[in-house]
Order: sequence, then C-alpha cells, then structure tokens
Amino acid sequence: MTSLTSSVDIPDAGKAGTRPKLDHPMDIRTILVFLAVLAGGLFFTAYSISRDVADAGTQVATFLPFILLGVALLIALGFEFVNGFHDTANAVATVIYTRSLPAPAAVVWSGCFNFLGVLTSSGAVAFGILSLLPVELILQVGSGAGFAMVFALLIAAILWNLGTWWLGLPASSSHTMIGSIIGVGVANALLRGRDGTSGVDWGQASTVGYALLLSPIVGFVCSAALLYAMKFLVRKPELYSAPKDHNPPPLWIRGLLILTCTGVSFFHGSNDGQKGMGLIMLILIGVIPTTYALNRAMPDRDVAAFIQTSDNAAAIVRSKVAGFQEIGAPDPRAAVTGFVRDRSTFTDGTYLSLAKLMQGVTAEVKATGTYAKIPAAAVNNTRNDMYLVSEALRNLPKVQDNQLSASEAATLATYKKGLDSSTKFIPTWVKVAVAIALGLGTMIGWKRIVVTVGEKIGKDHLTYGQGAAAELVAMGTIFAADNFGLPVSTTHVLSSGVAGTMAANGSGIQWATLRSIALAWVLTLPAAALLSGCLYAIFHAIF
Repeated sequence: MTSLTSSVDIPDAGKAGTRPKLDHPMDIRTILVFLAVLAGGLFFTAYSISRDVADAGTQVATFLPFILLGVALLIALGFEFVNGFHDTANAVATVIYTRSLPAPAAVVWSGCFNFLGVLTSSGAVAFGILSLLPVELILQVGSGAGFAMVFALLIAAILWNLGTWWLGLPASSSHTMIGSIIGVGVANALLRGRDGTSGVDWGQASTVGYALLLSPIVGFVCSAALLYAMKFLVRKPELYSAPKDHNPPPLWIRGLLILTCTGVSFFHGSNDGQKGMGLIMLILIGVIPTTYALNRAMPDRDVAAFIQTSDNAAAIVRSKVAGFQEIGAPDPRAAVTGFVRDRSTFTDGTYLSLAKLMQGVTAEVKATGTYAKIPAAAVNNTRNDMYLVSEALRNLPKVQDNQLSASEAATLATYKKGLDSSTKFIPTWVKVAVAIALGLGTMIGWKRIVVTVGEKIGKDHLTYGQGAAAELVAMGTIFAADNFGLPVSTTHVLSSGVAGTMAANGSGIQWATLRSIALAWVLTLPAAALLSGCLYAIFHAIF
C-alpha cells in the first residue's frame, strides 16, 4: 500500500473550487489548553480510582499493581486517542471541503460532540465485543495471561491504526479491535494445547462481522439512493454545486452540513468510545477486583429484586434435571466454563451445574443483602460466577430450542439482565476519561484522513448535497448499530458513502483510492489478528 497523501490536488479543482486551507499551526494558547485538559483528565482518573479504592475499603499491600494499572490505563486511553484522530477525521471531512466550517473549528466542534457521545453511551457495544474474548482469560484477567491479553489487544490495535493513518488510509478501528481479539483467542487456545478455532466465539464473531461487512455496502448504496431522492425532492441547484473559492455555502445548507457532522461525531463517540471502556473495565477488575468486580453503586432495592428473580430462575433450571443423579456430578464452575468456552451440547449434568452455580450466587448475595458488603475474598468469585451464568444463559437458546416455555425464557432473560447490571457496568469516571482521550485525539492528526476522504475518492470536488447525503447515512447507520449493541465502522460507512454519492452524481471515482481502502479493509482483520497473536505469545512468556 502506498501513501495516498503524496499528491493532494483535486483533478478538477480549477473548475469546482479551490482546496480548503488545512494547515493551521497551533498557537501557544491552544497548546496550553490542550495540555491542561490532558493533565486534568489524568488527574481526575487517578483521583477517581483512589476514591473508589478508599470507599471499597480495599487493603493496599504494595503499589506495584497500581503501577501496572497506570501503564495499562495509559495504553487503553492511548488507543482511544489514536481512534479519535484516525476515525473522527471522517466526520469533519465533508464540512471542511464544503467550506461549512474552517478546519480548526470543525475538529474542535467534532471533538466536543465525540466527548458528549461517549458520556451518554450505554456500554452495550463494549460488552458485546468483550464476549468474543476467551472465557478463561476474562475469568482470570488479573493473572499474567490476562494482562498479556489486554496489552496484546491494545498495542496491536494502536500499531495498525497508526500504520494506516500514516498511509492516509481510512481503516476501521472497530475492524482492528475485532481482529486483535480473534488473534488473542486463537493464540490462547494454541498455547493451551487446543485447536485454535476453539478460542473464539465464532457465532458472536459472525454477528459482529456481518455488521462490519455490511457497513460499507450500506454506506455506498444508501448514500447514492439518498442523493437521488434529494435531487428529486429538493430542487435547489445550489445544493448540488461545489463551493466557489473560499466562500461558505448558503446558511440553510451550512446548517444542514454542520448538523450532520454533529450527528456523526456524537454517534461515533457513543459507539467507538465503548471499545476502550470495556477493556479499561477488564483492567480494573484484574488489578483491584474488590473495588470494580461488582457494581457497588447498585441500589439495595435492585439487589433485593435480583435475589427474588434469582430464586425463580434457579427453580426453572432445577426443574430440568429432576431425578438426575447428583453423585459424581462435575464441579459446577468447571462444567459451566466448559460449556461457555466450547458451546457444546447442554446436558442434564450441565443443567445441574448451572443450577448449583445460580444457587451459590443467590446465597452469597442473600448473606449480605448488598454487593458493597460481600467479603473482599469472595468478590471476585461471585463476579466470575455471575459472568459464567450470564454467558451460559446467552448461549442456552442456541442449543436448547425446545425445552423452555415462553414464560420460563422471559424469567431467565430478566435474571440475566440483573446479572449483567451487576457485572457489566461502567463508572462515570471511566466514560469521562475515555471521552477526553477521544475528544483530544479528534483535534490531532486529522489531516491525512481528511485529505483522502475529501480529495481522493471522487474525481470532482465534493458538493454540498453529496456531503449531506453521506453524513446522514453514516449518522443513521451508527445510531442503529449502537441501539443493537453492535460495533460498526464509521470510516467504512462514510468513505463508501462519499463514493456512492460520486457514482450517483456522475462525478467519477478514483478507483486507485478505493482499491487501497479495500485492500486495507481486507488486510485489517488478518494483520491485526497475526500481530495481536504474536504479541500475546510474547507477553504470555514475559508475564
């Protein structure tokens, strides 16, 4: 792959307008504000951790784990920082090239709405991605293998994102993270003497993969169709013309383009920001489980409701194994772990093991009535048992289609929701830290990707209508994916959307650029997987 930024002149720039000014050196005041926000974010993160540790009564015997925690958090936030200037450049390319906003204002505006998007995110995408990880590593994330997993994932994703950014290629951070997870899963299985294919939940990977595969197709087709519809419904010639000189568009067009840029930035933050959140939670659980393994902020009334639901759910599972001989039954935790890992047939023995695990969880919570009072030594085991039960229930319908009535399935679904609320949560300070990293990253290094999207996809200058159509489709696609808890590629949706509008407008497409983007799309998954797998093997040996 060769750099796409070696030549940046638009072939028909003389006919359609001039290139926007992209070189805006940062003055000393901007640099000072940037450094102040960065320092404030790091201080807020450190303060929040120390406060949570004190509130939980965690005993600190040595500061070595906290040093490791600090390094891991810096790498995780570094991934989100790189994600900011790598992916978010797509959101600002259209407003910059249509003169709707000058480049400095556009990236600051986009950074602010990325920040807000992260703060309002649900966390569903974060834990959907984490479910791809090997179950034994999630359960033992505080072990050497667990830290090897986290470091390998993050460093591999950062290296690939930096490489594609340097070449000016709009590659997907979501795609990169999925590839890194697959690489770690395969490497972990091989190191444990199992078939490499057993290290990944391929069903969940397929669901995520379909979202990533369809996103560029949706972007191309829907953006082209929307532009056709706009031309039919909105018969204003100025909407379909390119900027003249350096003049901004008419006010109503400018407002539309800024609105779409705002939407893409906001939903990008709400979707992509969650990848870092999930990994940060794994890091926190691994280093200080007594503080972050369970949701200590859950109200006592919700805990009481969970206990009642747990009793009902355990009774349903118990009813499936009536008469089963418990003598010689396997260790319940090991049996359920094996089922979650291998997704094998759910036998009566596995039902019995699941029932015992559920009853153990209920007894542990009943004994205290609140998560905050569960003994420190038991917190991690309780969290792991809850996670195992939740994952087993998630996989149960895939192997047991006919053994649960509608009411039973509904009860188990309610119980699973309570389990997830207990273990799959994200503290507000984690969202703030990720939001700052993503927002600041948006304001740095955006130029390379912006030039590719704005100048190297079509042969003519981007028109106002094309920019609006591509951004509207990207905004809607990311919003839909966020609601379904699926990661989606902002990069692929928007860059393919621009290509779709160029094709629909008869503007011509620079196929060399699309071939390079497609090559990066094809190579991202195997390259990230190979890189993370090799790093995992190295870190596994070191730790």
